[in-house]
Amino acid sequence: MATSISLTRYLVEQQRAGGLIPAPLRLLLEVVARACKSISHAVSKGALGDVLGTAGSENVQGEVQKKLDIIANGVLIEANEWGGHLAAMASEEMDGIYLVPNRYPQGEYLLLFDPLDGSSNIDVNVSIGTIFSVLRKPDGERRVEETDFLQPGTRQVAAGYCIYGPQTTLVLTVGAGVALFTLDREQGSFVLTQENLRIPEETREFAINMSNMRHWAAPVKRYIDECLQGRSGPRGKDFNMRWVASMVADMHRILSRGGVFLYPWDRREPHKPGKLRLLYEANPMGWLVEQAGGAASNGRQRILEIQPTHLHERVSVILGSKNEVERVALYHGTR
Repeated sequence: MATSISLTRYLVEQQRAGGLIPAPLRLLLEVVARACKSISHAVSKGALGDVLGTAGSENVQGEVQKKLDIIANGVLIEANEWGGHLAAMASEEMDGIYLVPNRYPQGEYLLLFDPLDGSSNIDVNVSIGTIFSVLRKPDGERRVEETDFLQPGTRQVAAGYCIYGPQTTLVLTVGAGVALFTLDREQGSFVLTQENLRIPEETREFAINMSNMRHWAAPVKRYIDECLQGRSGPRGKDFNMRWVASMVADMHRILSRGGVFLYPWDRREPHKPGKLRLLYEANPMGWLVEQAGGAASNGRQRILEIQPTHLHERVSVILGSKNEVERVALYHGTR
């Protein structure tokens, strides 16, 4: 770009453009971005910073925590608790919500985050990231409760992720399309490098963990089988499969060049509707995808319209190029 546009300038311009975002939300997003820079620095140290390996603990889902999971969670809380923009936070790594301490001003927003998505890839130096979502606190002076976070994805006021790869990249929406910012380490700031990202409606790529094929429901198996048949099959074209096992990395590829990402329900844990978390992963990613012209479904309904029932709710996820998501939904008997 001829003129570098910083994240701050971009957000100020969004604030001025008909009041698309209020000042407190702009300041909150800047704080989240600064926290992501700190996490990026910790991630980049790797073994030199003694941040690799497990922490010897489990999160609320019973998953073994990595050292960097705990570090990233702490960075986000410490960065955001004192600014006066938030009333409370919720994290994939915490059992319940985190109320902003009374010694700090209470804001009007709620922040949800997966502090380090794809953390199983930390020790093998594969791209990982932070996912976040912002909701407005319900009106009233009462103390925030867990139920205040149980809002459908359509009520998000901002969402995004930061991917820590060869470059550190922040991808953001405030409801006016999707913008991409790259961290300029010399300047120490995020710089706008792409606006109005659009996901092609057609694609020849899909991302799914094929090792679970024997556990899939029939509609998902049918879809993947047809993709694998290639040019001689009912789709009439060859597909490539990609799978990083880091949602941020897989979704960044899809937002950049198209494709469809599937993490569906399967029979290994039939009582769970899916693997990924609705509030921390599916809703923010779903809104980003929709803002980029794609679609987000659980196979039976639009993800953003699901009414959450608990903080760590799981969901089946199909995200990406619109025509492919609609096809999988059609195989489930819906559109």
